[in-house]
Amino acid sequence: MLNIVLFGPPGSGKGTQATKLCEQFNLTHISTGDLLREEIKNETPLGLEAQKFMDNGILVPDEVVIGMLGSKIDASIEGGSQGFIFDGFPRTVDQAEALDKLLELKEANVGKVLFLTVDEDELVNRLLERGKTSGRADDQNEEKIRTRLQEYNNKTLPVAEYYEGQNKVNKIDGVGGIEDIFCALSDALTDIIPA
Repeated sequence: MLNIVLFGPPGSGKGTQATKLCEQFNLTHISTGDLLREEIKNETPLGLEAQKFMDNGILVPDEVVIGMLGSKIDASIEGGSQGFIFDGFPRTVDQAEALDKLLELKEANVGKVLFLTVDEDELVNRLLERGKTSGRADDQNEEKIRTRLQEYNNKTLPVAEYYEGQNKVNKIDGVGGIEDIFCALSDALTDIIPA
């Protein structure tokens, strides 16, 4: 199985590229935000548990999120998926360790971490542009955007260091045309694509 973590700061183009990579390599896109919404909508036991935390303004604990990931992975494997792209997860080193353990139970692992790099001013401009059409309040205020990026640098960036310790990180320049970036991402996977 081809399992990829698509990594990068907010506004680096992860969502756009994840869609293209899924189509190219027959992968299942796993976004934890989408997963949470789906489980809550379907009123699964994990969804109901997650809703309790969210109703109280508390982050959903890693164990609940990992449980949802496990269910999604099992269903996708049964459906013939060739692997997964994890988008927006893991966000912390604890989550990365938990993901490694979960995949190990399924006799799989993270094969590659594709790290989209974009400088901060470019990210701010992209997010402000996105805010004009997305309607997301957190994309319309430069101060809030810079706070989010700082949060990413403090809490999420160490995940890249964790995977660098496993020699799995490929840094890809996230500035340029969508197709050019997609080609660079695809090229970075050639050494782990199953024959």
